[in-house]
Amino acid sequence: MYEKNGEKYFIVDAHVHLWDARESNQRNIHGKQFIDCFYDYHRNLSPEEEVWDYDTYTYYGPDRLMRDLFEEGPADHAIFQATILKDFYVNGFAQVDDSLKLCEDNPGLLTYNHAYDPRHGEAGLEQLRKDADIMNLKGVKLYTAEWFGDSRGYKLDDAWSRRYLEECIKLGIKNVHIHKGPTIRPLDRDAFDVADVDKVATDYTDLNFIIEHVGLPRLEDFCWIATQESNVFGGLAVALPFIHTRPRYFAQIIGELLYWIGEDKILFASDYALWTPQWLVERFVDFQIPEDMTEYAPITVEQKKKILGLNAAALYPHIEVPEELKLPTSAGDPEVEVAAGAKDAVTA
Repeated sequence: MYEKNGEKYFIVDAHVHLWDARESNQRNIHGKQFIDCFYDYHRNLSPEEEVWDYDTYTYYGPDRLMRDLFEEGPADHAIFQATILKDFYVNGFAQVDDSLKLCEDNPGLLTYNHAYDPRHGEAGLEQLRKDADIMNLKGVKLYTAEWFGDSRGYKLDDAWSRRYLEECIKLGIKNVHIHKGPTIRPLDRDAFDVADVDKVATDYTDLNFIIEHVGLPRLEDFCWIATQESNVFGGLAVALPFIHTRPRYFAQIIGELLYWIGEDKILFASDYALWTPQWLVERFVDFQIPEDMTEYAPITVEQKKKILGLNAAALYPHIEVPEELKLPTSAGDPEVEVAAGAKDAVTA
């Protein structure tokens, strides 16, 4: 458990990966473009001392993951968010078998969320049923801009996508994580647009929709949707590293999120191995809104504790939190209210 100034923080890293982007696994030029774009994010947003060499970045393996997250890192629990990208990588970008083995060996530390693509139709639905059983799925990760043959993305409210969401409800898969953030070469920016979240969140209230990267660069659109929809949450992956390179920009992001959607609907995520979690947690615990940004209230220790782990643990009840640090109400409760200022603004 991470501790600073006498305060203990239960850390749930709600978005981690174990990938293989080596040249031997690249199906085509797009596999190289993808990992090169990842590496540019890593190199340009990390402190200099946290930057990895390129070869390590393309393949770091299970042992390093466990070391960086738990042995030398701050995490008490972490959640894999699989990204498959079979059109770009021979065996897929995510190392599914190794991730599952780590989860099997470390059930108290790791949770695995698999991916599906609704463009696979009936065959994909049957595979989802098998995966849910074999992998004991509690969540899934969707990549709406992923390429599939001639298709360069899909919408969450497409007919087939709706069938898969309905199947998730039947299978007891409650948490749907969706990449709705910055584009990654060669994927198309508009395929990550957040607008389709609004429709499915309204129609499938039995599901929680965790919008990874809080919709960036469409933060305002995301905030308006997540304010209206009680089952829409925001993941801080990619947003959080700006705490280093653009701290005032990060202050604006977190300030807007706290104002609009409230402290109970924001989840910490390192997006490992894009970034390692230790420095992100340290910077966030120490972070405060600049005094001259008076439109935002100061961030409290309690808010930081919720964001860094307690909110994710509320969405995944199998994650055991020390009794003295449990939330008084669940972040997954549909009755959770938005921040008072946002609610007043919307209903005025």
